[in-house]
Amino acid sequence: MSKRKAPQESPNEGITDFLVELANYEKNVNRAIHKYNAYRKAASTISKYPEKIKSGTEAKKLEGVGQKIAEKIDEFLQTGTLRKLDKIRNDDTSSSINFLTRVTGIGPAAARKFFEDGVKTLEDLKNIESKLNHHQQIGLKYFEEFEKRIPREEMEKMETLIQAELKTVGTEYIGTICGSYRRGAPSSGDIDILLTHPNYTAESEKQPKLLHAVVEHFESIGFITDTLSKGDTKYMGVCQLQKSAGEEEEEEEEAFLHRRIDIRLIPKDQYYCGVLYFTGSDIFNKTMRTHALEKGFTLNEYTIRPLGVTGMAGEPLMVDSERDIFEYIQYKYREPKERSQ
Repeated sequence: MSKRKAPQESPNEGITDFLVELANYEKNVNRAIHKYNAYRKAASTISKYPEKIKSGTEAKKLEGVGQKIAEKIDEFLQTGTLRKLDKIRNDDTSSSINFLTRVTGIGPAAARKFFEDGVKTLEDLKNIESKLNHHQQIGLKYFEEFEKRIPREEMEKMETLIQAELKTVGTEYIGTICGSYRRGAPSSGDIDILLTHPNYTAESEKQPKLLHAVVEHFESIGFITDTLSKGDTKYMGVCQLQKSAGEEEEEEEEAFLHRRIDIRLIPKDQYYCGVLYFTGSDIFNKTMRTHALEKGFTLNEYTIRPLGVTGMAGEPLMVDSERDIFEYIQYKYREPKERSQ
């Protein structure tokens, strides 16, 4: 859910960086989602490659790297830059629209409209703050803080707090922080919580009180500081860890930053399909779905269903854990930390 780029630990950091920059340009400026997806896929594959890539030909052997991307890799390796990227960076329209979309609440269409109205910088946005919607005002208010990654140590503190406070609201709540954090990443862009409760199933009526009670409790203890949107099953907002008494004594310690938090309430019978999906990675999810089809099942973020001889999906199968899904499709179980590719 984050707009920030994860830090790379790959020996090919320069290549993955320019691919991500090109991807964001295609999405935000050209609105070319197929090109965005192509660059993102190539970047993801290359970031996992353990050796330093020496040529476009070598890179082309990897999944998702075609001829055009291979040529760009050759140009980058030979010159240390890309003419296309230089042109984009020097183009006022492209660079301004790309920058504005980094403010949470501002999508590509809004960024272009702002640019056409002469709004190009953070200072420009501050000058028209009264014209921004609530989401955009919060994005502007915490822009510098949202730009910074969340260290794993801080994520772990938040997980400890979230799990303890959920039990205070109700002992039957189940909550899981998904995304790259669950896969063991050293830092995260935001906090993405999946929530469920036995009283809420796919067959029951919506239970907004289950989500709202959790949000209100987090607000009451000062963990949630701002709300972006609150629906029956999805909450988007801002949170901040409070320092403990011991930490407050350390005067040189800075306060924790404000962070983006999303909470989704999912029916109990769909919960573990959701946890699998929102843990990712995208590539791993695609591999799982493909394998499921080969074994005669259809798998998505809600359910796993058997496919009949006609190809029609049957009733959802009972799932009480992620392992159940792996067993249904006869796929070796992989721990979350093993799902990054």
